[in-house]
Amino acid sequence: MTPAIDALKKAKVEFTIHEYHHEPGCDSYGLEAAEKLGLQLEQVFKTLVVQLDGKQLVVAIIPVAAKLSMKLIAKAAKAKKAAMANADDVQRSTGYKLGGVSPIAQKKALKTYIDISAEDHQQIYVSGGQRGLDIELAPEQLQLMTKAQVSPLTS
Repeated sequence: MTPAIDALKKAKVEFTIHEYHHEPGCDSYGLEAAEKLGLQLEQVFKTLVVQLDGKQLVVAIIPVAAKLSMKLIAKAAKAKKAAMANADDVQRSTGYKLGGVSPIAQKKALKTYIDISAEDHQQIYVSGGQRGLDIELAPEQLQLMTKAQVSPLTS
């Protein structure tokens, strides 16, 4: 399957795979996943890669309908400023294509932050490592697998 699914199996984490047909013209992968899987937007999370102070890359995991606050991710990471990483850097560091970036089993282990709203749900959905593939798991399991810090990340 994908590195994310292989890593979850190896760690014996309880998870469920959800597949759907990805429409090539769709530009909001997370919203498409929520719609096609019939899920609440608050339960489906997107994986964003951010560059801190023009150098270090970190991962932010937030609800698909929310907007990442650059101030809050910078504060959580103890940086001065944050900006979205460019697509080439994202693919090179994670090993995943845009629209299918899983927070789990990335090529380079990046410091990861999960929005505090994940704690409101027993199960959340994140990318399984390719477009049209989501993984359902407990937020605590995602936090363990990614060694993430939970922080408010959306404004």
